[in-house]
This record gives sequence, structure tokens and C-alpha cells, in this order.
Amino acid sequence: MGATKGINLTRLALVLFFLVAAVLPLLGLLANLANPEAWEVFRSPQFIPACLNSAAIACISMLLSLAIALAVSWVFCRTNIRGKKLFAALMTLPMLIPSLGLGMGLIFLLGSNGILTNLLGLSTSIYGFWGIVMGAVLYAFPSAFLLVYDVLKNEDSSPYEAADVLGIPRLRQFTGITLPYLRKPLISAAFATFTLVVTDYGVPLMVGGKTITLPVLMYQEVIGLLNFNAGASIGFILLIPAVVAFLVDVLSQERGRLGFVRRERVIRANVRRDAAGYVVVGLVSLAILLPICVFALVAFVVKYPIDLSFTLGNIDRCLNLNVGAYWVNSLVIALAVALVGTTLAYLAGYVTARVGGRTARLLHLACIITLAVPGIVLGLAYVFSFKGTPLYGTIGILILVNIIHFFASPYLLAYNALGKLNENLEAVGATMGAGRWRVLRDVIIPQTSGTILEMFSFFFVNCMVTISAVAFLATTIDMPLALLITDFDAQRLTECAALVSLLILVTNIVFKVVFAGARRLLTRGIPA
Repeated sequence: MGATKGINLTRLALVLFFLVAAVLPLLGLLANLANPEAWEVFRSPQFIPACLNSAAIACISMLLSLAIALAVSWVFCRTNIRGKKLFAALMTLPMLIPSLGLGMGLIFLLGSNGILTNLLGLSTSIYGFWGIVMGAVLYAFPSAFLLVYDVLKNEDSSPYEAADVLGIPRLRQFTGITLPYLRKPLISAAFATFTLVVTDYGVPLMVGGKTITLPVLMYQEVIGLLNFNAGASIGFILLIPAVVAFLVDVLSQERGRLGFVRRERVIRANVRRDAAGYVVVGLVSLAILLPICVFALVAFVVKYPIDLSFTLGNIDRCLNLNVGAYWVNSLVIALAVALVGTTLAYLAGYVTARVGGRTARLLHLACIITLAVPGIVLGLAYVFSFKGTPLYGTIGILILVNIIHFFASPYLLAYNALGKLNENLEAVGATMGAGRWRVLRDVIIPQTSGTILEMFSFFFVNCMVTISAVAFLATTIDMPLALLITDFDAQRLTECAALVSLLILVTNIVFKVVFAGARRLLTRGIPA
């Protein structure tokens, strides 16, 4: 009886939490559209070009990201190249850096005074439409790669063996077997990358030049002109493609289930194929590493591009500018979001996957619908809803907005992992006198400890690099470290901005290594 009451209270508390932290802020943002001033931005000469630029950049970046992700995934799954784990880690490196840092790296590399620009005597400029596309592909490709690679590496080889017996050419096998098999992950990757690019303001802000996009226009209206009404209107426009992408992704889910038997693919020796594989992953790795290595280099020069002498003085400059305090802010926010967010997401996953009921279905919808809300829109919604409350202007609101912003993916991890466990565990526990909470504590949590670590890692890393959800809410006291990049860049403190990007990257790499080590200990059955 007590366990049932506890479950009901937990379910009710989670529904109320999402109502207050997600639904009401979005309703407040949409209600602001009733203000006639909110529609003035649609008449501005910048609005239509910003819409067209955002749509074109997102579409081109999506296609390029998918093509590269498919090529790299194919190389990892169909060739015998060595160092696949190392290359796979390199492919996800841009996820550990704010998009502002990636844009800044491109400027150091291909800007007016960029290293490659001067070295190769290039006359073209990185600034503008194609510069944004380049940065957007760099920013969005890792997400597409993870979605495609995770499915392709688990593909059954039986259809290909049958195709070989029938003499079907390799290209026909790819178009007739591989692509249909990857239909769902490709759709998911397409909409994930499109949403990432169309709602990001970091890369366009750094390399856009005179080419303006909707998120940059929104950023300029809210941060530069304090025109929150115009920001609400643009936020509504940005919400439309994200919601459409979410609905199409959900509706395109496969109805069937894969079998439990899967034949491992035997990769035959082929020198030419493997050589081509090395070329593909080598070029992609180089494209990822060059901007990162360049801003790591700029972080330790006297004055870029005038004096490239090595110095450690930039560390002292950053410390004098309170970078250490802002780094602590980021750590506090990321750790709090990871702890609270993982707990809430896991409880929500348990209720929806193992308890069920009408309220559970409503809760599941509330949990996954946050995928359709861009961070920059959510941040502005929080401004309208919480301004004037004790929470506004504190580190607490930054923690809350990040929990909601990143909640869906960790929740789905928990939901899927808990749904795969034996559905009779609680019933067996009840017959032995053990309630739900005891079964959860002693059986279910230990079996899903690896998933819990993944959830924690996802929350932490994304909080360290995010700029969108917190841009309108942070103050000079509780500002996270990533937002300093734009401040330092505006003050011509280029070296300090590069050092901040490097510090975020190193912090995330260290934590990823720690998480990986903890997970290995857990999978070996050793208490972590």
C-alpha cells in the first residue's frame, strides 16, 4: 500500500514538475504573441532574408552531415582499418566544444588573417553563407554519425550473404539492403541535424558576417536591443520546424521489431577498400582537428596574429578576468543538472516503462516533447515566465532550464533500458515481501547502472557546452564559462576566448574519461 502511494505521489510530482518547468513557460511565450508589438519584427527588412538563410543553411548542412556520417559509418562497419575506436572518438570531439568555439577555430584557420589563408594565399573569406555551412556541418555531423553508426554496426549480415550467392552487385546491395535498413536512423539524423543547425546562433554569430540567420536575429533583438516581444515572435517561428521535425521523427518510427539472432559480418581483406577508408576517416578527422588545434595554439600565443610567440601569460590574464569563477559556475551547474536531471529522468522512465497507466502515457509525452523545443526558445520562455520571481537571476534558473532542455535524451535512455528488463521483477518481489522501491534499489538500479552513467554524462557534457538555453538568463555573477567566448571576442581578447574554449574541451574530455572508466568497472562487476 505504501509503495503504491509512493509511486502515485512520484507520478504526480513529475507531472506537476513538467507543467511548471516546461508547459507553462511555453504557453507564456506563445501568449506574448497577442501583443501587437511582437509582430513588428515580421515587417523588418532582415526577417525574410534571415528565414531564407536559416532554411537554406540548415538543408545544405543536413545533407552534407548525413552524407559524411553515412560514409564514415560505412568505413567503420565495412572495412578493416585499424584504430576504429580512436577515430570514432575523434568524430564526436565537436560535441565537447561550444559552437562558438568551433566558429572561432574556423576564423583562426580560414579568416582574413587565418593560418591557412596566409599559408595558401587564399583570396576567399570564411565569413558569410558558406562559412556558416562549414561550421554548421562541423557542429551537426557528430550527432548524425552517432545515430547512423549505432544502427549500422548492429546490422545482420545474412541478407548480404544471400545477395552474394545470387550475384547481386555491391552497389545494388547498398541501395537495396543498406539504405532501406537505415531509413529510420537516417530520418532521425536528418531532423536532428536540421533542428541543431536551424536553432544555433553560435556558428553564425562568429562566421556569419553580413549573412544573418533567425537565431542571430533573435539574439540581436533580445540581447542587443532588449526587444523581448520581437524575440518571442522569432522564437515562435523557430519552434515550428523543431516541432515538425519531432512529429515526423515520432511518426516514422518502425512498427516492427528486429529479431534476436544476428549474424556477425565477416569483413574480407581488400587493400584498395581499406586504403579508401583511411582516406575518408583521415580527411574527416583532419577537418575536425584543425579548428580545434588552431584555437588550442592561439590560446598560448602573445597576440594573434601579430605576435605568435609562445606564452603562458594568457592563463594569468584569464584568471584576472575571473575565468576561474565562471568555470566553477559551469561545474556547479553541470553537476547539479546531471544529478537532479538523471534522478528525475530515471524516475520518469521507471514510471512510464514499468508502472504504466493513463498518467504514465501523458508523462511520457511530456518527457519526449522537450526534444521539439530549441534551447534559445526555451530560454526566452523562461524570461517571460519567471521574471520577477525569486528564482530569476539566480543559478537555480540556469539549472532548471538546462534540465528541461536536455531531459528527453537521457529519459529515453532510461525508458528503453528499463523496458528491456523482465516485466515480472516487481511481481516476483511482491511474492517475496519486497515492495517496488526495494526491487528498484536492489535489482533494477544495479542492472541499469551503465545507463545511469550515460545519462549523467549526457547532462554534464551538454551543460558545459550549451549557450542557447542560458544566453538570456545568465547574469554577470552566475554566467557559465561558454558565454565568456562572445564577451572576450567582442573585447578583442582573442587569446582568452581561445583559452576558454580549450578549458571547456579539456574539462569534458577528463569527465568523459572518468565516466568511461567508471562504466568499465561496473560492467566487470567491480563496485565503482
